Amino acid sequence: MSDTPPDRLSNNPRSPHFDVEPLRRGINVRFKGRERTDVEEYCVSEGWIRVAAGKALDRYGQPVTIKLNGEVEVWYPDVGPAGQEQGGAAPAEADQAEDEA
Repeated sequence: MSDTPPDRLSNNPRSPHFDVEPLRRGINVRFKGRERTDVEEYCVSEGWIRVAAGKALDRYGQPVTIKLNGEVEVWYPDVGPAGQEQGGAAPAEADQAEDEA
């Protein structure tokens, strides 16, 4: 599997952009410089995310969503936002941790 998440993804099984494999792996989303955990759907190339509008539901019982426009960045948690492998502390942090011990 690629280390690049899909350009567009939805967590609604009724959407044509739903894909279970990336969702199982987990995806982190940063929108306008802030990490978000409440994203229902995103599109990186078009620069938008959809989030639930409070607790409101439509007549089919689905959450009412609003579309927010801005810079969207997505990555897999095990890879990191810049494509660098995650794991362990950075060398400077490791040295500092040893000094404190």
